[in-house]
Amino acid sequence: MERYDIAIIGTGPAGLSAAVTAKIRNKTVLLLGSRDLSPKVVKAHAIQNYLGLPNITGAELGAAFQASLDSVGVAVTEDKITAAYNMGDYYALQGADAFYEASTLILATGMIPGKLLPGEEALLGRGVSYCATCDAALYRGKDVAVIGYSAKEEHEAAFLSEIAANVAYFPMYKEIENLPDSVKIITDRPKEITQADGRRQVVTGEGQYAYDGVFILRDSISPGQLVPGLELDGSHVKVDRTMATNLPGCFACGDVVGLPYQYIKSAGEGNVAALSAVQYLDMKKHSP
Repeated sequence: MERYDIAIIGTGPAGLSAAVTAKIRNKTVLLLGSRDLSPKVVKAHAIQNYLGLPNITGAELGAAFQASLDSVGVAVTEDKITAAYNMGDYYALQGADAFYEASTLILATGMIPGKLLPGEEALLGRGVSYCATCDAALYRGKDVAVIGYSAKEEHEAAFLSEIAANVAYFPMYKEIENLPDSVKIITDRPKEITQADGRRQVVTGEGQYAYDGVFILRDSISPGQLVPGLELDGSHVKVDRTMATNLPGCFACGDVVGLPYQYIKSAGEGNVAALSAVQYLDMKKHSP
C-alpha cells in the first residue's frame, strides 16, 4: 500500500490551501473529499473580504480553487473517511471504498451542522455505525435503520437493502430522491439512540423503533469520533499556533478549529498546517 507524506481530509478552502502548499513543497498528497469541492463556497452569492478577489461570487471562487489544484497536479480522491487511527509512525485511514496510509494527517473537515444524537457516541461501534459499505456485512439478514442527513445518503440505504432483511430510512431532510421500494421510509424525526434487549432503539417524538443496527450518515463526522484520542476544545479541535493537535503528526485547520468562520482565515490556516506538516516530516527524516 502506498504511504503518502500528507493526507488531508476536507476540500474546503483550508484543505485545498493545505494541498497546494504541500504539493509545492514536493510532498506526496492525498486529498480526500468531494470533487465538487465546497458546496458552501460555490453557493455563496458574493464574497467581499477575500484579499485580491473583491466581490467575487462563490462559483467564481470555486473555479479559482479548482484551477489552483490543477496547476500543481493535485486530484481529489472522492471517499468518505470514517476513522483515522494514529499508528505511531503513520496514520491509517478507513474510507468507504478503501484504506489509506499517510505519515501525517491534516483535518480540514469543517463544522458539523447540529449536534450528535443523544446516545450516538456511547453506542458507536456497538450497533451504531457511520459507514454502510464498511459494516453492511455485519447485518446480513438482520434489521437495520439508516438516519440520513442528505439525499446522497440514499444510495447507502439502497445498498443495505440488498444485504439486510429489513431497512428503515429516517430522512433528516425534506425531499426523498431515489430509494427502492424495499426501503421503508419513516418520517418520525429521531431524537435519541438507546439500547434495550440487545437491540438499538431509535427514539422519536412518536415512539421508538428497534433494530439490530443503526447507520447514521452525515456529510462529515465529529472530529472526536473521526480520530480517537484527539483533544477537543468544546466542539472544535484544539490546536496551537502551528495548527498542531495533541497527536504527533496530526494538524487541523479551518472552521473545525474555531471562529471566525471565514474563507480567507481557513485558507491561511491551511497554508500554516501544510508548512507545519512539512517541517514535521523533515524533522522525522533527520532525527536519529
